[in-house]
Amino acid sequence: MNPADEILDIVDENDTVIGRARRAEAYARHLRHRCVFILARDAAGRIFVHRRTPDKLVFPSLYDMFVGGVVGAGESYDDAALREAEEELGVHGLPRPRPLFKFLYENGEQSWWSSVYEVRCELPVRPQLEEVAWHAFLPLAELERRVDTWEWVPDGLAAWRRLRASGLGPS
Repeated sequence: MNPADEILDIVDENDTVIGRARRAEAYARHLRHRCVFILARDAAGRIFVHRRTPDKLVFPSLYDMFVGGVVGAGESYDDAALREAEEELGVHGLPRPRPLFKFLYENGEQSWWSSVYEVRCELPVRPQLEEVAWHAFLPLAELERRVDTWEWVPDGLAAWRRLRASGLGPS
């Protein structure tokens, strides 16, 4: 299925479902929906970082320190987190991602409820070529050096800053 045709739950400011729409319509009309962000760490504790492909619907060619995506209509955040992590990392058999926190991302035009997770991935990754143009597992110190020099997806950067401020994330 074309990702633009995926059906999403449309939610209000309290994350209550108020309708459904195709992803393309949700993006075009700036309808609030749900997303998941998963911080994937390898056995050494390094963080999976990737650059999005240039044909992504939102934030093409930008870097991201999370894997993830939209939550499908009727899907739970937890199920979406596992599905998205396995899809984007190209693995099967991950442990269930651990929920960390949820926040409403808004940038003036776009708005989505965002649930942030963490997962340990000790499997060899094979990221989806249609989603990921480049990837590496970076040590936390290297990622922190890159935060101010690479162009990051704004919602992922917002989630990263909240994660770092909360003390729940990597150390």
